Amino acid sequence: MTTHVSSPARSAALATPPPPRWAVWAAHAVPLIALPSTLWRLAMTVGVPVGFSEEVLRTDYGLPGTGYLILPAISLAQEGAALLTLGLVRDWGLVAPRRLPFIGGRPVRTGAAVTAALLGALVMTAVTVSQLMLWDTVDDGNLTGTHRAVMGWLYAPLLLWGPLLALVTLSYALRRRRQR
Repeated sequence: MTTHVSSPARSAALATPPPPRWAVWAAHAVPLIALPSTLWRLAMTVGVPVGFSEEVLRTDYGLPGTGYLILPAISLAQEGAALLTLGLVRDWGLVAPRRLPFIGGRPVRTGAAVTAALLGALVMTAVTVSQLMLWDTVDDGNLTGTHRAVMGWLYAPLLLWGPLLALVTLSYALRRRRQR
């Protein structure tokens, strides 16, 4: 039998009130919102015809070539960033998991978490809104018709990422504030 000794700081952090149900739903929605564009990018990487010519795939996306590494790396980074939203509604957003070097087992600083999350929300909102505004003005590699519509529908959910992250962050900040 093993016993777990908890530090006073850890106990205090875990005494934070639970997140509201809407915040939990919103936090879980973010990785799902990122998934369609991630899958589209991965499909393109493995050779599923997404509407780009061979020349565009080669010159713009490095396929075949470096794109085989870069596109999956972008997809993993995108999903990883989206999954971090869950930390705002889970215990590991209050106390860093013990397996993390240097910070493991320590309470997460509210200001640091809120600042990082709000910055992420601002960046995602700025990027997705700017891309929406540029949708009809940039060269899209001659992507037309059904392929263009599919790409648009798969990337459109990303417009919700920034606002949802901002709302979940507000909930996190208010919960942590009530804890004090």
